[in-house]
Amino acid sequence: MVAYVDDIIFFGLKSLCDQKKKEFMATWECRDLGTPTKFLSMTIQYDGDKIQLDQTKYLEKVLERFGMTNAKPAWTPMVEGYYPEKHEGPNNAVLTCKYQSVIGSLLYLMLGTRPDIAYAVTKMAQHCANPTEEHLQKALYIMKYLAGTCKYTLVFEGRKGMGQGLESYTDSDYAQDPTHRLSQTGNLVLLASGVVSWKSYTQKSIATSSTEAEYMALSDCAKQIIWLRILLKELGMPMKVSTPIYVDNQGAIFNASNPVQERRTKHIDVRYHLIRQYVENDEVSLFYIPTDQNPADIFTKPLG
Repeated sequence: MVAYVDDIIFFGLKSLCDQKKKEFMATWECRDLGTPTKFLSMTIQYDGDKIQLDQTKYLEKVLERFGMTNAKPAWTPMVEGYYPEKHEGPNNAVLTCKYQSVIGSLLYLMLGTRPDIAYAVTKMAQHCANPTEEHLQKALYIMKYLAGTCKYTLVFEGRKGMGQGLESYTDSDYAQDPTHRLSQTGNLVLLASGVVSWKSYTQKSIATSSTEAEYMALSDCAKQIIWLRILLKELGMPMKVSTPIYVDNQGAIFNASNPVQERRTKHIDVRYHLIRQYVENDEVSLFYIPTDQNPADIFTKPLG
């Protein structure tokens, strides 16, 4: 059962779900809306065993609210090569209020069904406390991208896609933070050919090389995979084969597959070496993929 305040979905065999819903409704006052078609502003569409998720209607309201309905579409969520700078000057309360409203709406979309704007939104969200007019324009630039892609949906292929099971992609951008020289990590996990998990975030500690940054990203991605494998097992759908993780760094794959102590890796925090145990237990398997074919790259930097 998935519960978010007063929106609830039951998952399982239909006969069991119907029984549990009756028991639930006998205790709490609620309505049975049948097969879900909406959940938390997400529209759920069915085509055979294919399922599509989107937030088109919510997005249209957001675009109208901020006067971006007829905006000229942008081709990317963020201008290529742009990195927002922290504003140290006085705070403009009116500008801050509007900026936070824009970012809040974008975050809700990003967390729901729009992984393609994850990097841009998380970077711009870091400036909510004291934004500038430039920050606001770049946040509205994300709106322009959404205006041109408002019909995008997440598609899950059902039995056709389930043959692939879980698969994941991970990447990092080395020493991206100009102040603290921290690297940016991005990863995504697919199930039934549709994205079910995605993250874009700054690493907590400094990596001394691109290989180390990729290794740290790989380890974090593996932990998310293990959690999803446990969840699927609890739902009665255990993964019988290892989950592939695709990464564009051969050094990171070597370090994760060879649990030996080396001069160049002995300083890495022990928690990141957990990936080696997952590989040894055959819970994840690692594969190389060229950077230009790695979809996780969009979570690490503003691409063209």
